[in-house]
Amino acid sequence: MADKDVPSWPKVTIRLVDDRTADVKIAGRSHPVNHRDPRQAAIALVAERSAQLGRAVRATAIDPDGTSWPLIIHPDGQVEAVEVASKKKQRDKRPQRQQPIWPVVAAVALAVVLIGGTALYLLVIRDPGPAKPPSAGRTRLPELPKPEIKPDQFAARPAPPGWTTDAAWTIDIKPETHPAVSPDGREVAVITPDQKLVVLDSAGKVIYQDNVPRDTTSPVYTTVDSKPVLAATAQGFLYYWPGGGALRTTIELPDAAKVQFFGSSPLVDMGGEAGASVVSGGQLHAVPKQPRLSTILLADGNRALMARYAGPLYWGEPDKNLVELPLKPPIGAKGINHLVAASAGRVIVHWNTANPKEVLVTVNSTANGAVLATCPEVAADQAKGWVWLPDQAGKVAALGECLINFATGKTSVVPQFQPLSITQTTIFGQIKSDLVSTVPGGKLIHLQPNTARPWGVAGTHAIVVHDSVLYALAKK
Repeated sequence: MADKDVPSWPKVTIRLVDDRTADVKIAGRSHPVNHRDPRQAAIALVAERSAQLGRAVRATAIDPDGTSWPLIIHPDGQVEAVEVASKKKQRDKRPQRQQPIWPVVAAVALAVVLIGGTALYLLVIRDPGPAKPPSAGRTRLPELPKPEIKPDQFAARPAPPGWTTDAAWTIDIKPETHPAVSPDGREVAVITPDQKLVVLDSAGKVIYQDNVPRDTTSPVYTTVDSKPVLAATAQGFLYYWPGGGALRTTIELPDAAKVQFFGSSPLVDMGGEAGASVVSGGQLHAVPKQPRLSTILLADGNRALMARYAGPLYWGEPDKNLVELPLKPPIGAKGINHLVAASAGRVIVHWNTANPKEVLVTVNSTANGAVLATCPEVAADQAKGWVWLPDQAGKVAALGECLINFATGKTSVVPQFQPLSITQTTIFGQIKSDLVSTVPGGKLIHLQPNTARPWGVAGTHAIVVHDSVLYALAKK
């Protein structure tokens, strides 16, 4: 590979301190290394980051005496020295400095990693990427050993209402992660304990798999470039899969960046005054012209929704002018009190009323500003604690005690109701310490303590989790 073909980002510096320690800096983040051979350990660490990117990276190695060596480090641990001898040195015919030891060390580094891999992972690599990046000509994900999938009984907790304890299939998932169910109910995505993203159909058959880094977050179904994708993040990276076993797209993120999925597409908060970016064409695109004193709420395709505390809303899109979105008031409103939250297609607004102690709470459209639903007037302090919880399909939602049916536009208030989750049109919540479920306008169903709440419905199965095991429960 020609060194000119290797991008200069991320900036990597390997500073050898002594015969046991080194400091590896990747994109400004320091990774201290303490190892019997710090050169080998440092190369392995950078090679893992290279594997996450799926390409070689540039690095500068600095020995304790200050001598520096420009290198190219490949995902498989190979290291190339970059020739940087100046023309002046060539003219003066001065002796060239000695051949660098770094590529020589790298020649055996991979063998060391393979022989002592477990120790190296424990001592050095805290955030490993996939074992191998996709090869240059590959267009499909590799075949990987399939996880154990088998039927079982869901006996540890009460099953959700309407579902049996018979699990048609189960799969172990990584602790502290949760599954994602696709909006159409055809797929379930999980992270398994052996660091794989596994996507299954509603019958539990594996559709595709991919190796992922150790700190990969729970998957999320979203859209990029107007197409459905499955996304996840790891430290310094955003990944998304187009589905069907096609290769993922990897986007490197700055150190301070955070990704949120409140809208229909990923929004990357770059941190501090750096603003935010949307995702398109496998790249980040900065959202321009953010109004002063505004907050960027979410992304919808190439656009980002922004708002001031007391309104209005704005849509910002790369290479286009800012568009203001006026919000239509409900009957009896005396002006906007403040904007509360937003989700795909909707924004929550508190409006002033004739009574200074009360507010009207509405759900407005982010497409045209129209009122989609209005909750009854309540005390401002009461509405302040209401949590916004929409469903995945846009049919129902809970706004604290106010339950909404968007098909009819009707709302109902359930005193002291605190929403927890939604499965299809069933809203689960708490009243004081009691677990209940209901549909907007329907009767409350009191549930047994610790009743499982589904993460979604895939085909004819409710997807529940207990003790890091996913159960696909059959209908009653």
